[in-house]
Amino acid sequence: MKNNAEMKLASAVIIFGTISLFVRRIALTSAEIALFRAVLAVIMIGAYLLLTKNTGGFRGIGRNLFFFLLSGAAMGVNWILLFEAYRYTTVSAATLSYYFAPSIVMVLCAVLFHEKMTARQWFCFAMSTLGIVMITGTGDLSTGSSHHRGIMYGLGAACLYAFVVILNKMIRDTDGIHRTFLQFLAAAAVVFPYVMAKGGISFAAVDLTGWLCLLTIGAVHTGIAYCLYFSALKELPGQKTAILSYLDPLTAVLISVLILSEPMSLIQVIGGLLVLGFTLLNELA
Repeated sequence: MKNNAEMKLASAVIIFGTISLFVRRIALTSAEIALFRAVLAVIMIGAYLLLTKNTGGFRGIGRNLFFFLLSGAAMGVNWILLFEAYRYTTVSAATLSYYFAPSIVMVLCAVLFHEKMTARQWFCFAMSTLGIVMITGTGDLSTGSSHHRGIMYGLGAACLYAFVVILNKMIRDTDGIHRTFLQFLAAAAVVFPYVMAKGGISFAAVDLTGWLCLLTIGAVHTGIAYCLYFSALKELPGQKTAILSYLDPLTAVLISVLILSEPMSLIQVIGGLLVLGFTLLNELA
C-alpha cells in the first residue's frame, strides 16, 4: 500500500514539474491560462468526488468562506505570476525562485503565529536566500533585464503560495481535496472578472497544439495530478512526502536544461542546490 502511495505522489509531482513545457506552447495570456486551468480543474476534481462518492467533506464551508475566497484569489494570481515567470526567464530559474516559498512560510509563521525559529532554521533560511541571490545575479546576459523580471515574477508567485499555505492553517473542518476544489472554484471566480477587464478571452491565435496543451494543463496537471497527490498524502509520513515533493523542481530543471536547452551557469546550479537542499533540510528537521 505504501509503495502504491509513493508511486502516486511521485507521479503527481513529476507531472507538476512538466507544466512549463505546455504553458509555453499556448498562445494565451497567463491570466487566461490560469482561468482555464481553474475551470477545468473544478470540473475534473468535481467529477472525481462524485464518482468516488466523496462529497461529505465540505463541512465548515460557511465559517471558512472568507478564507476560501481569499486563498482562491491568491492561488489564481500565484499561477498567473508563475506562468509569467516562464515567459521572461528560464524554466529552471523560475522554478527555483518559486521553491523559495517554504522559506517564506517559515518566516511568516514566526511573525504571524509567534512560532519560535531555531538557529538551524535561521541558517537554512539564510542559505536558501543566498541561493536565490546566486540564481538572480547570474542570468543569461543576452536576455537583458527579462531574466530579473522573470525571477521577480517567480518570487512573487512564491510569496502568494506562502500566503495560501498560511490561510490554509486558518481553515478548519474541510479535507484536503475538498478544500482544494473550493479554492480552485474561488480562483476561477476571481480570475474571470480580471480576464474580462483586461480585454476578454480571444482564441484567435490558439492552434491545435495550444488547445491540446491547455486541456492537458487543466485535466492532467491539475485535475488528475491533484487527485493523485491528495489520495497519496494520507498514506505517507511527512518526511517521505517532503522528499518526494522535490521531484517537481528537479523535473523542471532537467526539462529546462535537457529538453529546452536553456542555459544554466555553474553559479546558478550551486544556487539551486542551496535553495532546494536547505529548504528540504529544514522541512525534514
